[in-house]
Amino acid sequence: MVLPHEPEFQQAYNELVSALQDSTLFEEHPKYKKVIPVVSVPERLIQFRVAWENDKGEIEVNNGFRVQFNSALGPYKGGLRFHPSVNLSILKFLGFEQIFKNALTGLSMGGGKGGCDFNPKGRTDAEIRRFCVAFMRQLARYIGQDTDVPAGDIGVGGREIGFLFGAYKQMQNNWSGILTGKGLSWGGSLIRPEATGYGVVYYVEKMIEKATNGKETFKGKRVAISGSGNVAQYAALKVIELGGIVVSLSDSKGAIISKNGITPEQVEAIADAKIKFKSLEEIIGESVSAFSGSNSVEYKAGARPWVHAGAVDIALPSATQNEVSAEEAKALIAAGCKFIAEGSNMGSTAEAIDVFEESRSKNVWYAPGKAANCGGVAVSGLEMAQNSQRVSWTREEVDQKLKDIMYTCFDNCYETAKKYSKDTTELPSLLKGANIAGFLKVADAMFDQGDVF
Repeated sequence: MVLPHEPEFQQAYNELVSALQDSTLFEEHPKYKKVIPVVSVPERLIQFRVAWENDKGEIEVNNGFRVQFNSALGPYKGGLRFHPSVNLSILKFLGFEQIFKNALTGLSMGGGKGGCDFNPKGRTDAEIRRFCVAFMRQLARYIGQDTDVPAGDIGVGGREIGFLFGAYKQMQNNWSGILTGKGLSWGGSLIRPEATGYGVVYYVEKMIEKATNGKETFKGKRVAISGSGNVAQYAALKVIELGGIVVSLSDSKGAIISKNGITPEQVEAIADAKIKFKSLEEIIGESVSAFSGSNSVEYKAGARPWVHAGAVDIALPSATQNEVSAEEAKALIAAGCKFIAEGSNMGSTAEAIDVFEESRSKNVWYAPGKAANCGGVAVSGLEMAQNSQRVSWTREEVDQKLKDIMYTCFDNCYETAKKYSKDTTELPSLLKGANIAGFLKVADAMFDQGDVF
């Protein structure tokens, strides 16, 4: 059941259902129609009060949530988001996407999402610690290493995961892999911070290889990236490592455009300052030496990068949902963009996706977030495996496993799209391939377990 006051969830639901309906799946296997009304209702919705004390000794109250959407493939798995925009619609959309994203990793993880309308910006470490303890006091009774394993998301980084983990451990007298994204000295996995950014680039590597019959790589490609958080930073560094030119980054206040390419030193300066919640505008002003001369950048206040980035070959939306509009999609294609892959969840509006999909005949290829950005949760799954075995894998081992997962995910999306596609374009729809492949894995498990009959 989709409710009219849940626009983000409605959009995610519509994307899945339209991808399934616009394929031959239901004609070949009508039984799968039964799954949609079941899989689109969360198994459990938890909402709770978070009352906590600020530095002035005053009580503040926030709304906490956990959406435990589907456990057919394993424990609920999905991030916690601390941001003023958090509401049930956004968390249901994210949890719904997470079901199929997790399925595409090939690992044993169900789908869930949670968070709070708390804003960590401008808060002291002590306030964030007290808030995390109050939040976990409510959440702890609903999670567990074989029940629900949350991770970080917007507003929840290593610091917050540490505070949340410490609170859980004290309350439950239990040291288990209850959260992922932990510190490396206490159960975290190497490559976890880099995983989503690296993963989206590995996925695009396969897109380029397949579309050009192995003739082209990232080398020399101009890449527009939005966002400047964890995903954008590591996507940018991996693109640079592979010989690409990163022409943009952005935040909620504006975008920076670079003609000669953003450098690793600039990404490092941005990463250091973003921990302190500084804007790109402030960072450029304070790090003059890093952003001058041949490395100078142009700042566009209040703008996203898509119409300002100039000639681009690849676009990686890596900030938040619905950050590419139909007009911006058209501008990207006019600027020569051939590959679009979402580092963010549902990064493009439904209208923008239509523009990309209609341009496949012109060799424009779009990859949805549930496939392209599943690297983050894939390494969360690898962290869970390491915790269960009480072992730690090397950086190289985890990176190779991540690469294998992303390459396999691409192949799965590609082959599934070919198998169930109604159109005959040379580039099959990865949007449909990702939705159908993820859906089939979950649906088969639900039939086997008697959730659908």
